[in-house]
Amino acid sequence: MGLRFCTHGNLIVLVIEDVEERTEWKKTEKQKLKKTFKKQTKAATEIQAWWRGTLVRRTLLHEALRACIIQRWWRLTLDSLLQEKRRQALVTYANTVRAVVKIQSLVRMWRIHWRYRQVLNAIYVIQCHWQCHNCHTCALLRGHCVVTATHLQFHIEIINP
Repeated sequence: MGLRFCTHGNLIVLVIEDVEERTEWKKTEKQKLKKTFKKQTKAATEIQAWWRGTLVRRTLLHEALRACIIQRWWRLTLDSLLQEKRRQALVTYANTVRAVVKIQSLVRMWRIHWRYRQVLNAIYVIQCHWQCHNCHTCALLRGHCVVTATHLQFHIEIINP
């Protein structure tokens, strides 16, 4: 117990307190304050953790979006390179085919020309021999020639009038 004297002018107040009760009350108040402080600290920690997590997730989202943009650009670049390679291959193939067709055409033309020259030479030989023949006034020559890529057909008819 504690004894305390207070004076208020002419009045003396004697206050008797129970020290244990007061100490108990202070302890209870301190515990309540500690609990409140712990609750507030815990709430502040949770809010800070949530905010940091939000910042980290936002940063990760931005990084993922940037990576997605870069990947999309790279895929488009690769696709355009592939399309260009395909176009070049097609142009090269078309030029090669055109050159082969041109060479084949020239070779066929040369072979036909060569066969045609053979036919003309044969006709000249026959005409020359026929003109030198004694009976050239008695008969006429009629010739027919067919030239193909693989062979030569030559028909000569001698017609007596």
